[in-house]
Amino acid sequence: MTQPYLIALDLDGTLLTDEKKIPRKTKALLFELIEKGHHVCISTGRPYRSSNMYYDELGLKTPIVNFNGAFVHHPHDAAFGIHHSPLELDVAQRIIKACETFKVKNIMVEVLDDVYLKKHDEVIVNTFIMNENPLQIGDLQKTLTEDPTAILVHPEDHHISELRKMLELEHAEVVDQRVWAAPWNIIEVIRSGINKATGLEKIAAYYNIPQERIVAFGDEDNDFEMIEYAGHGVAMGNAIDELKVRANYVTLTNEEEGIAHYLKNVLELV
Repeated sequence: MTQPYLIALDLDGTLLTDEKKIPRKTKALLFELIEKGHHVCISTGRPYRSSNMYYDELGLKTPIVNFNGAFVHHPHDAAFGIHHSPLELDVAQRIIKACETFKVKNIMVEVLDDVYLKKHDEVIVNTFIMNENPLQIGDLQKTLTEDPTAILVHPEDHHISELRKMLELEHAEVVDQRVWAAPWNIIEVIRSGINKATGLEKIAAYYNIPQERIVAFGDEDNDFEMIEYAGHGVAMGNAIDELKVRANYVTLTNEEEGIAHYLKNVLELV
């Protein structure tokens, strides 16, 4: 066989269709690549609890990157280690306090799969928490007592740029931030220097795969570092323009099975 490749897949807007499904042709091709000895992994901003269903659907036996690199682990091999890079609690509390001055709609804090919410919100509970995980609601200054993996801030739409500017000016040395795509307009805050590429590096080292045999697919700004790090950084046809500029190649959209198109027709791995 060809030497093994490491194939890293973002989920939303990349592997998944707009209906949050893995398309049939892409799934079949990934199964074939795994059978041939290639390593397929998920690299997502989602927590593990809302990505493990896709991990299982693909029958993966590889490490997974969650929270944009703030949590990397191997569900089937404890020897890989658990790589958790949370924010320091005092930094998190300062950021929460600063965000509250903007009278944001809500703040959600995640400590791995434990969730802390400033105030109850049916949509957030149903969409992000999936009614299965430990959830505490109330004053985050009191309920949050551990270093958090990520802070998700849901500001008023007209405050997004001002709030991001404040985080950049006052906290850039300790945190990185991303904005989720519409319809959410959520600002995600994680520890500085952590991103999908730092997570992918750990997986590449685990399998001893050089950069030139790493293929990464993405569509949003949280994929920048991963796309630049991979030997084959591929932007989806529906990706933001800033990512397309950084990519080695732009494939078809997530609705047109762009992952399968690239792996089969461009890289000719099948």
